[in-house]
Formats: sequence, C-alpha cells, structure tokens
Amino acid sequence: MEGECRVAVVLPAGGCGERLGGCTPKQYCPVLGRPLISRTLEAFERVGWISDIVVVVAPESVDLMKNIIRRYGHKLVSLVEGGVTRHRSIFNGLRAFVEDHSLGPALKKPEVVIIHDAVRPFVDEETLLQVTSATRQYGAAGMVRPLVSTVIAPSSDGCLDHSLDRAKHRASEMPQAFLFDVLYKAYLQCSDYDLDFGTECLHLALAYSKTRAKLLEGPPDLWKVTYKRDLYAAESIIKDGISKHLCIITNIKEEAVQIGFRLHENLKSHIKHVKAISLSMCRTVQDMQNIFQGQCYNFVYINVTDSDLEESCKLIDLLQAAQAGASYQSVVVSVHLAFPEQSGSEMQKLSKIRELAKEVQKSDLLLYGLLINFSKEESQLEDGARQASAIITALITDRNPALTGQVMVV
Repeated sequence: MEGECRVAVVLPAGGCGERLGGCTPKQYCPVLGRPLISRTLEAFERVGWISDIVVVVAPESVDLMKNIIRRYGHKLVSLVEGGVTRHRSIFNGLRAFVEDHSLGPALKKPEVVIIHDAVRPFVDEETLLQVTSATRQYGAAGMVRPLVSTVIAPSSDGCLDHSLDRAKHRASEMPQAFLFDVLYKAYLQCSDYDLDFGTECLHLALAYSKTRAKLLEGPPDLWKVTYKRDLYAAESIIKDGISKHLCIITNIKEEAVQIGFRLHENLKSHIKHVKAISLSMCRTVQDMQNIFQGQCYNFVYINVTDSDLEESCKLIDLLQAAQAGASYQSVVVSVHLAFPEQSGSEMQKLSKIRELAKEVQKSDLLLYGLLINFSKEESQLEDGARQASAIITALITDRNPALTGQVMVV
C-alpha cells in the first residue's frame, strides 16, 4: 500500500454452523483436503501489507485451531477466545490489540482493521486494497452486492405487509474495514442488545462513532459458505482456478518430443495456459519453484526410458522438496510410451506406480499413469494424442484421489 499504514484482520470463527448440518462447524470442514478456514487465512497471508490476523474461536475449538495453524504453517495468526455472539467475538478480537490476552503475543494496534468471515475464502488483494483505501478516506467501508431476490416483510398474521424496491437496496457483504479507533469506540459504547442481537458492524460505526461508511460494489465471489452445497461450490471454484495451468515436461528422446508436441497442441484447446519445457530445466528445487510460483499445480512428464518410473520419481522428489502441494494438491501425470513389441511388458513395469502414488499422496501430490501406444503412422499418433489429452484434462479438472495410482491406456 502507498504510505505507512498498519492493517490487521479480525476473523470471527466461533460459529457452530447450524445451517450447514452435521457436527463439524463449517469453518473446519475440508475443502480440497484443507480446512476451509485455512483457505481463508491463506488468502490474507498472500497480501504482503497485512501485519496481523486475529482469529476468534470458540473456547472448545482453541486446540483444533492451534493444530491447523501449526500443520499448515500460518505465520501471522493470533488466537482469541470468542464470545457467545458474533459481535461479542469481534469485540474480543479488537481487544487483543489494546489489552493483553493469553493465547498469543502482544499485538500492535493497527490504523485500519478489516473484519471478514472465516468462511469466505475467495477474497482477493484488489478487493482488500479498495476497502482499505476507502476506509482511510471515509473512516469505514464495506463491500455490497445487488440483491438477487426481493425482500418482503410479513404482517403479524403471516400475510404480505410490504416489499422493498430491489434497485434501492444492497446486500451487505464482507470484507468491511474501519479505522481501528472508529470501530473500537463504537463497541465500547454499544448496548448489550447490540452485542447480542446486532449483525452489522457498519451500523455500529454509524450509530456510535457517527461514521458513514463508503459502500463499494464487490465482485460476485465474496459469498460465504453457509450450506453443505456451498462446500462443493467452493471446491469447484478452486479446482477451476488451479486447472488453468499445465506444464508438460519431456526428455530429449525423439519419441517423447513427438508426443509432447502433439499433447501441447491438443491440450491448448482445453486448458488456458499450457507450456512445454525440457527436463533439463527441471534439475533443482529452485527450477520447480520457478515453474509453479505462477500458480501451476499440474505436471505431465513424458518418460521414454525403460518405463521403470525412475525419471518420474526424480521429478516427484523435486516437487516434494519444493513443496508443490503446500497450497493445493498438485497433479502429476506420468506418461509412458508403449511400442508395439513391448506393450505387455510396459504395463507390468508400470504396476509399481500404485504404491508410489500412495506414498506421494501424503505430500498432497496426486500421481496418475498414462500409457500411450506409440505408432509411427501419423493418423494413429494424432488420434492417440487426442485421447491422451482428453484423459489428462479430466484428471486435472476432477483431481480425484480415488484414481491415483491407476494406469490408463490409449
């Protein structure tokens, strides 16, 4: 951000998720193998100008949240015990900046504090920058979205009393941001009724700090996970995002180059960003980090050796060392070529891929095998490449752990 401005985040995460159903609060439900709240924390930790993240959790969830922080390496997070309502939890989170608390080190009071929901994982830096910049100008700001349904008010007998003009109203969303003193002052003055039954932080800033928040039109992906179906939608959005990049790696054998070229041409029509590189560019951990720092979590390695997975194992070792699966499960498709006189023995040699896949899945790498029957006849070679491209696209899109270790044949 331009200028010196300390920005912190408070994430209320003490809810029990009644509307989701089940016994696990929604913020701890897995999304692509990682708790939902970890996905949200990761979104904030990618923003370099955020100094602290305070997560407010129910007392019975403190140990669970500590384990999540430790397992997924969240560095900026401090824990605070929540209250019995959302507003009381947010108030506890704000107090952590001005009072001592027992669950973490003392925190420095920020100029701007962002309030967000632990179950809204798709917040991006541009949105955070907009709401923070507006807050520095107006004292408070919040994201809004158009209403998708008309709001109606029933009468005491259950009949329609009146409806609101949808064009004149907006749905309040997160994130919201405040000058810290504006929001903290409001909470110090608000009533028990506000703390127990209120839902809108922007209203508290207006009522008790006389601060009129700037309302900003937010992107459509600020919705929060409320129902079980939303977990599937969240997974689908993440899968769609991480399936747009693919790296094809080939060795220098002529057959590998031929297949690699055809796969590259076919996959470009299915996957947005496809690049092909030589194995010589993937010799070190730094090489691999340079590849996937551009959000690449999908790798196809075309192996023309004795099909004993030796070269694929070397590549996987590098990916593990580079922590390719630290954020999202990475897909590795190990492609092998079967020549007419060798097809039976090739499948037998590739049978060991199943055990290897079980082992590397512990590092969040999903390993699949693909055997292409190689032919020097141009039309058959092209047809095989098209079929292989369709399989690779499906594997990358679905990211199905149940299929790891399987060897598909075209």
